[in-house]
Amino acid sequence: MTRTLELTEQLIAQASVTPLDADCQALIAARLAPLGFVCETIASGPDDFRVTNLWAKRSAIRQGATQAEPKLIVFAGHTDVVPTGPLTQWGSDPFQPTHRDGKLYGRGASDMKASLAAFVVAAEEFVAAQPDAHLDIGFLLTSDEEGPATDGTVVVLEALKQRGERMDYCIVGEPTAVKRTGDMIKNGRRGSMSGKLTVKGVQGHIAYPHMAKNPIHLLTPAMAELVTIAWDQGNDFFPPTTWQISNIHGGTGASNVIPGHVVVDFNFRFSTESTPEGLQQRLKAVLEQHGLEFDLTWVISGLPFLTPPGTLVNAVRDAIHAETGITSELSTSGGTSDGRFIAQFCPQVIELGPPNDSIHMVDEFVRVADIEPLKNIYRRVLETLAA
Repeated sequence: MTRTLELTEQLIAQASVTPLDADCQALIAARLAPLGFVCETIASGPDDFRVTNLWAKRSAIRQGATQAEPKLIVFAGHTDVVPTGPLTQWGSDPFQPTHRDGKLYGRGASDMKASLAAFVVAAEEFVAAQPDAHLDIGFLLTSDEEGPATDGTVVVLEALKQRGERMDYCIVGEPTAVKRTGDMIKNGRRGSMSGKLTVKGVQGHIAYPHMAKNPIHLLTPAMAELVTIAWDQGNDFFPPTTWQISNIHGGTGASNVIPGHVVVDFNFRFSTESTPEGLQQRLKAVLEQHGLEFDLTWVISGLPFLTPPGTLVNAVRDAIHAETGITSELSTSGGTSDGRFIAQFCPQVIELGPPNDSIHMVDEFVRVADIEPLKNIYRRVLETLAA
């Protein structure tokens, strides 16, 4: 058993269902401290939803006053996992790491405890080989990525800003591969903005529609127009912005009552070709053109970010090719991650982890053959950036 696999199993065994960390970060800090990392726990949130965050940093020793300040690369990720779902549907205890047919099963196996273990062992190997390397290394870990994400990474970043800290590069350990570690990395993510639309009408008896005002009927033409709009054309890195309805709520439950209002929940996944303000204005204009009486509220859960090919992307792709022979595909597909917060603070952010084909599922797993190459890729990136 490799040290990376062993640590992966130890982390899976901790039942760290969000917002619990279940001592995962303490286990990691105990591995980092002997390497010279200064480890700090930053707790946040109310007592009934207490979030644990770890900020750990190893500073390179300056070799004279004329030497340039070392760059800082940060490994970022989360120790929390989603709930297991019905235990009876699992082939084995989700918090008892179990091997079957070359796969390691357990909640968080691929999202993202294998990545965390690979981070740690990569740092151990790098520091052992190059203890005087001119490179600062950081770890930013949270137990609030799978939850509301309000007391996790954003809290640590705010603390770092107050101290005048800076980051140069960041690798987020999200599972990004499709079939094999390294075949895809995320060099950006779309923005996400949700809206809640309430269209007002007049409630009445369904047999007397002339005495009422059906908001569902009033809204339908506007909805038909909204679903046909091309919000933008995307670009070389992002697909076009999409608008999707997730829920529609209307009526009292009775079959003979015209509702007094209808509520529509929707979401934009938007590229860097659009802004939240622009999308809001365009949608509101359609509603106004149709003469609707409405209320509209917005929640922006993340802005789009993009790291074009450059120092970090090139180092990662070179490391992947050297380790696996794969030419990695750059992608901005998928949902959001804490990369959306880090990208507001760090100029170069990518996401790289094992295949994501079982994340959040019953019987989540990571292929054992994907773990050690992932660690080696992370180590090779450190070597390149330190050169």
